Amino acid sequence: MSHLWQQSARSLAAAVRAREVSALEVADAHLERALRHNDIGAFLHLEPEAARHQARDIDYRLAKGEDPGPLAGVPVALKDNLCMRDAPTTCGSRILENFLPPYDAHVVERLRDAGAVLFGKTNLDEFAMGSSTENSAFRPARNPWRLECTPGGSSGGSAAAVAAGLVPLALGTDTGGSIRQPAAFCGVVGLKPTYGLVSRYGLVAFASSLDQIGPLARHVDDAALLLEAIAGHDPRDATSARRPVADLRAEGTIDGLRVGIPAEFFGDGLDPDVAAAVERAKSLLVEHGARAIDVSLPLARHAIAVYYIVAPSEASSNLARYDGVRYGLRADDEGSSVDEMLASSRGEGFGREVKRRILLGTFSLSSGYYDAYYGRAQKVRAAMRRELEEVFARVDLLLTPTTPTAAFRLGDRLEDPLAMYLSDVLTVTANLCGVPALSLPCGRTPDGLPVGLQLMAPRFGEATLLRAARAYESLAPAAAAWPPEHAA
Repeated sequence: MSHLWQQSARSLAAAVRAREVSALEVADAHLERALRHNDIGAFLHLEPEAARHQARDIDYRLAKGEDPGPLAGVPVALKDNLCMRDAPTTCGSRILENFLPPYDAHVVERLRDAGAVLFGKTNLDEFAMGSSTENSAFRPARNPWRLECTPGGSSGGSAAAVAAGLVPLALGTDTGGSIRQPAAFCGVVGLKPTYGLVSRYGLVAFASSLDQIGPLARHVDDAALLLEAIAGHDPRDATSARRPVADLRAEGTIDGLRVGIPAEFFGDGLDPDVAAAVERAKSLLVEHGARAIDVSLPLARHAIAVYYIVAPSEASSNLARYDGVRYGLRADDEGSSVDEMLASSRGEGFGREVKRRILLGTFSLSSGYYDAYYGRAQKVRAAMRRELEEVFARVDLLLTPTTPTAAFRLGDRLEDPLAMYLSDVLTVTANLCGVPALSLPCGRTPDGLPVGLQLMAPRFGEATLLRAARAYESLAPAAAAWPPEHAA
């Protein structure tokens, strides 16, 4: 098989299991690309020898007649807020620069069981707080379609790695859009599962009621393959759903599929080129049997405000554990008091955006302000869920743009936090309501940057979501033109 890096994950796994190509050959082909295209900053930690060792073990098991699993020999990258035993897990932060977890996250265990080859850890905004991967304490990631542009965030490294062909699959995390926004910017498929479908055990928490782990891939079928490998109940996560995982790869028609078009997602601030690409995608689905139904979600207008109260509040609590005592960076300030040591360690270890969100969250939770901010935000969140459930009683899916614009230039929004936060204005609703949502490419702007189409389904509606995405992908293969010129 020539050009192994261009193959889908499904075809690579099939070829390895049939012993048409070795897992080691697959690993070497992708490692060579990852080292050659290191300028995009996709990886924080690449583990070539560990990856080759895993690949050799898969080849050895195949030689003995064993089946290594559905991801046999497929390279997979992990966002660097997922714990992997004895490998660095920094969360893109100086405060965890030298942290080596003594255990694997649940999703890492599942990937090992499925026969995947774990390549290393990808770049991210510090503690997953950001929309451009510029908040990484180590270096920014770059968009393979245009190096002066952001790949999105916070899972920008994972999206860039998949878009550039460094790996066919990667895991990201999505708290307010951090899988889907980078997927849109990089022209790949990104899926945020239903809250509770994938265990959060071993994920370094940002906002515990919002965080979900999900796949990034170049093809819808590959995203389904990876999600099947990691989904399912885990007793170590109290929020893990006790229900069987649906068949996510089942074929089906979209004839009669009721697709809701929420007016609030097509208002002011939406780039005309993005709107035009999404409109073409909607028309194509309707042409092939889907029914477009106009719907309204009035409370969605408040989603970004609710999110930026709830998420920082949970972050301020979750990040209190990084104190320079139990683990993480400890300021070298001999003779200082405990309070001074704590302040110095956190001051040196956390970056500007993380500090900003800790302060926002602490204020929202503080005495005298809790009811006015956090308490009220949670009430609006509950009302948003009820409103969305009522809409899903009428439609099977919602169709929206993933992002208001295509990828913006690195540095353009770094000094304007509000402009950066608005990058997630179309994605946060799915997190606040716990429903699955997917972004897939639906074309490019006139200057060549990818545009993302977002589909949302009711809770545990991943099978319907993937069926519709698979149908669109087959109807508009040119919409996902690949690879980027930089990575060709």
